[in-house]
Amino acid sequence: MKSPQVYLIGAGPGSIDLLTLGAIRSIGLADAILIDDLVNPDVLEFAKGSAQIFYVGKRGGCESTPQKFIHTKMISLARAGKVVARIKGGDPFIFGRGGEELLVLRQAGISVSVISGITSGMAVTASLNIPLTHRNCTHGVTFVTGHTQGIEEPNWKALVATGTTLVIYMGMSNLGHIVQQLMANGLSADMPAAVIQNGTLPNQQQVVATLGQLESLVVAEKMASPAIVVIGEVVRFAESAEQVSLRLAA
Repeated sequence: MKSPQVYLIGAGPGSIDLLTLGAIRSIGLADAILIDDLVNPDVLEFAKGSAQIFYVGKRGGCESTPQKFIHTKMISLARAGKVVARIKGGDPFIFGRGGEELLVLRQAGISVSVISGITSGMAVTASLNIPLTHRNCTHGVTFVTGHTQGIEEPNWKALVATGTTLVIYMGMSNLGHIVQQLMANGLSADMPAAVIQNGTLPNQQQVVATLGQLESLVVAEKMASPAIVVIGEVVRFAESAEQVSLRLAA
């Protein structure tokens, strides 16, 4: 009987090029794989032919696999002596419930290895050539979720006061509210901002505008999740849509 083992793997934001060597190695070791809906299915090319694949969809606004089921499935597979790969989009510890799953597995006495992934807030913005920090623009970056599920929402006043680049995950359903709160708390309507949908993939779509224009342009372009919102002076470095399209198609 093999020792119980689960790998919590970050698969990056979409492009297979952003999968780490550690992720490739760990996927190849797995007897059973639980893969999220937002993960590029091409990552399964690195799995053993005999590996069991479980699709455990997690996508905002859509019917999702219950988290409790995922916990139970990982534990039962590991206790059966299988090496388990739990593959998540981006990085498992940045808005990916990786911390929750780590705790549940530890409590069940199962050893866990975490394989960091490139979080979408970094890679997706870089796909538009937006530097999250720049010494002439900002001294830092703040990652924040725009989807709180009834939990107290972010302190928008404090976020504005930091003067950092704001990268907002899961903010599309609340975009209008987010924009209003930021401006109500002192952020200029002229602040550069962008929304990037399906970042790093061939079907990437983006809107670059001012904060005040952002919601109306996103609606006009019929953009939806998965998308990253980035707000700050660094957005001035963004490539044009035509430049991005040509580069992604190359």
